[in-house]
Amino acid sequence: MPQAFTKLTATAAPIMRTNVDTDVIISINRMIGNSVRGSLGKWAFGSLRYLPDGSDNPEFILNREPYRAAEILVTGPNFGCGSSREAAVWSLQEMGIRAIIGSGFGDIFFANCFQNGILPVVLDKAVIDGLAAEIEASQGAGRVSVDLQEQTVTSPSGVRHVFEIDPRRRAGLLEGLDEISLTLRRDHEIRAFQASDRDARPWIHFAGHQAGRLA
Repeated sequence: MPQAFTKLTATAAPIMRTNVDTDVIISINRMIGNSVRGSLGKWAFGSLRYLPDGSDNPEFILNREPYRAAEILVTGPNFGCGSSREAAVWSLQEMGIRAIIGSGFGDIFFANCFQNGILPVVLDKAVIDGLAAEIEASQGAGRVSVDLQEQTVTSPSGVRHVFEIDPRRRAGLLEGLDEISLTLRRDHEIRAFQASDRDARPWIHFAGHQAGRLA
């Protein structure tokens, strides 16, 4: 089950490259024989985070204070594009990332965030650029707030930006529920429909029952 998300005020790290794909977030080479959740966080952004000798790359923002403790990423356009690997989201979650604010995301990556307790927020690129500039001007000391209940992002200087979010996904994150759990909450409606449909179209259910017996 995903961790519930309501409001977060935390250090934010700008990663403003365009088209950071899921292979940059977690290399396929690190997933071979090592795709178990709980083991991927140290390899997130591996090609950017580490030098060829395996030591930390001092130029990468998440290797510098105070960004090492960042729980929010501010990202460039089309973050999380590329392949559909859910492990990209797992690796970020294991690094401690709870929210990602950007002007656009890869579609599947965006959906996977909700399933794993990370809130992806879409704002205009001009807003994202301004937010990143504020964070960099404060050298990371200026904290960012993300409020899912109010659907707002507040910059270090106190400027509030409203964001849109699908109501069902919002409800799931607020309560820590994935798609399956949200569906099961409507179990009585599903069962009522099935009962009604059996009365209206008994031949369909009879055929399915017979197929099950033959199998």
